[in-house]
Amino acid sequence: MCDIRLFRSAQMDYEAAAMIWKKPYNDEMILNIAAYHLQQAVEKILKGSLECAGVTVPNTHRIPKLIKMVFDHNANLIITDWIDDHSEMLSEWEAQTRYNMDFLVEKRKLDTAIREIQKFFHVNGIQDELRAELLNPAIKERLFECLPKAKRDCGNFELNCYYLMFRRKIS
Repeated sequence: MCDIRLFRSAQMDYEAAAMIWKKPYNDEMILNIAAYHLQQAVEKILKGSLECAGVTVPNTHRIPKLIKMVFDHNANLIITDWIDDHSEMLSEWEAQTRYNMDFLVEKRKLDTAIREIQKFFHVNGIQDELRAELLNPAIKERLFECLPKAKRDCGNFELNCYYLMFRRKIS
């Protein structure tokens, strides 16, 4: 069973980016920090889903490569069109925002990324609210049957992640 802490870390990266994005700053370089955290959030979700599919994840920050691996290994993750279409841009944000002092993320691109990555999280149930499928007691019970007893006493976020891991087995 994979470690769902990677999903929690992704959520924390997204929340850090959202906090930076909401706060007005005089220095545009602060947007680079938000962009970096958004890239990390997407990368961690992709890597987490691959680990849950039993794939040894390579040491890469390349979002297109990770997306291809998700498809190749049939990992339980929905890749939204925006994530797929902007995977190169997100990959660029990983290094450029940290090491290129002349690189500046455009506010309009960050505005869109915040919304679209939130959708990516939501469609995959990476959230604190219990995902819609788990409101069905029968599905929730089938999920519990997949989990060791020690893992059954957990919060909604963890249940959502376990559902992502065991979606095919439950269906």
